[in-house]
Amino acid sequence: MRKVKQLQERVAVSDLRAAADVIIKNGRIVNVFSGEIMEGDIAIKSGYIVGIGDFDEAAEIIDAKGQYIVPGFIDAHVHVESAMVPPSEFARVLLPNGVTTIVTDPHEIANVAGAKGIEFMLADAAETPLDMYVMLPSSVPATPFEHNGATLEASDLRALYQHEKVIGLAEVMDFPSVASGKTDILQKIVDAEKHGGRIDGHGAGLSKADLNNYLAVGIRTDHESTTAMEAMDRLRAGMFVMLREGTVGRDMIHTLPAVNPKNSHRFCFCTDDKLIDDLLEEGSINYNVRLAIANKIDPVMAIQMATINAATCHKLPHLGAVAAGYQADILFLRDLETVTITKVMKRGEVVVDDGIREESLFKKQDSNFESPAILHTLKLEDLKLEIAGTAANIIGMQPNSLFTEHLVEPITVQNGEFQVSVKDDQLKMVVVERHKGTGCVGVGIVKGFGIRHGAIATTVAHDSHNIVAVGSSDADIMLAIEHITKIGGGIAVVDNGKVAANLALPIAGLLSTQPYEEIQHQLDHLNDAFRGVSAKQGFDPFLTLSFLTLPVIPNLKLTDQGLFDFNVFGFIEVGV
Repeated sequence: MRKVKQLQERVAVSDLRAAADVIIKNGRIVNVFSGEIMEGDIAIKSGYIVGIGDFDEAAEIIDAKGQYIVPGFIDAHVHVESAMVPPSEFARVLLPNGVTTIVTDPHEIANVAGAKGIEFMLADAAETPLDMYVMLPSSVPATPFEHNGATLEASDLRALYQHEKVIGLAEVMDFPSVASGKTDILQKIVDAEKHGGRIDGHGAGLSKADLNNYLAVGIRTDHESTTAMEAMDRLRAGMFVMLREGTVGRDMIHTLPAVNPKNSHRFCFCTDDKLIDDLLEEGSINYNVRLAIANKIDPVMAIQMATINAATCHKLPHLGAVAAGYQADILFLRDLETVTITKVMKRGEVVVDDGIREESLFKKQDSNFESPAILHTLKLEDLKLEIAGTAANIIGMQPNSLFTEHLVEPITVQNGEFQVSVKDDQLKMVVVERHKGTGCVGVGIVKGFGIRHGAIATTVAHDSHNIVAVGSSDADIMLAIEHITKIGGGIAVVDNGKVAANLALPIAGLLSTQPYEEIQHQLDHLNDAFRGVSAKQGFDPFLTLSFLTLPVIPNLKLTDQGLFDFNVFGFIEVGV
């Protein structure tokens, strides 16, 4: 909340009656409104830009030495939990990549722990320079077709709108409930609008006619476009379109052709789900910007998409520009082609200089989060998959895509039970309910992981976050599941009866308590272990597996209740 005295102080500096806190000189300013490159001194007072022009008096003067000055980047839609670290640690990764603001949907931890999980994320984020704005989860549980750990109805969300960082309702995934006019989801939308919030969409697989249902109830964004035509359908319907480049959802190459100078103001960037190792190797939104430029998008246009467009999309009028009245979130770029960041300022304070963080600004709360117990009643016989025929519906995993193929293939059956075929890459996949000890176990067949011997398992399984595993033998699958249960949640690779690598995620089975550097080391070990059991490369096996349980994205998925076909929006038998 702005105060009169603060505004008076800003005006005094802009009117040259008082000294600034910081002045940036000799920079080439990217004007995201006009598309021009400008010159001028940037005066900053109390974390805000108060003027661009001729300024001399300040406590600190920074010489930009001809570098480009651009606004801090904004990730328009991200799930922090997918990086397997809490927000305070996430900030240590993002700020050196020029991301000064994120808009997040904490529905991963909410599906495990409900409102307490959201409150934990907000409290942890408050300890860092990064601005984390929260869109409240709209679909907890995501669908009625699986068991999760918590339920958040409209009445459970209302109190959270009082938090200054809560700005709307997150991706509405339950399209059938919207289309049929279900009261609870529509009440959540009404409540978000009442508090001035934006409502995010989740239009995976939706037709142009389906989008009308979304627009009719006030949903105005979507991040699920996988082709340029889908992006254009959403644009023509009046949506803001978020172009996604994450660990699994790598869609920008296919969607960028939809962008042109006439419509670019309706596009912004997001990562959605991106693991620590990819964030460290590629970057975050800075990678989206570089990728856009490499694919013939004008550099200034790409910067607009990463800044002012995202701020406009989410009704954040104080962010996204280097101009008077805007928060002083500023990046120094060596050039506009490689987007090489040399300095990052947050609220007028240098937080990263030549890649070095000012660590004193990054605090981390002691994690006193009471993580829910991981419960299951799994027995080896629960892993049997009985099939009467000799053919089956098989989940066809597609590398670097959230979508799957619906395959129908002949299979090997002995004594009425499916037999894994390493030769045909037909592996057993298992989803075990872990929140309430229901004993529900879904068993199916997946193709694409190429596991020759062994298994992988994880408690990161979107969105209900049950246990999911895939492997070449029941014994190895069982061992992997038992191991991640023993360590309180996480990821494990088993190779011929031995645990080859693991990563513990003791916060809700989703987040680590370790520094990201240690997580990176353990992820490297996990990837090495996967290479030891599989012939397939070029994709992230763990996040890919975690999305094979999400029934709101086409085509076939597996939940703890069975094999789900998105196209009929219901369960089908594995056997044909």
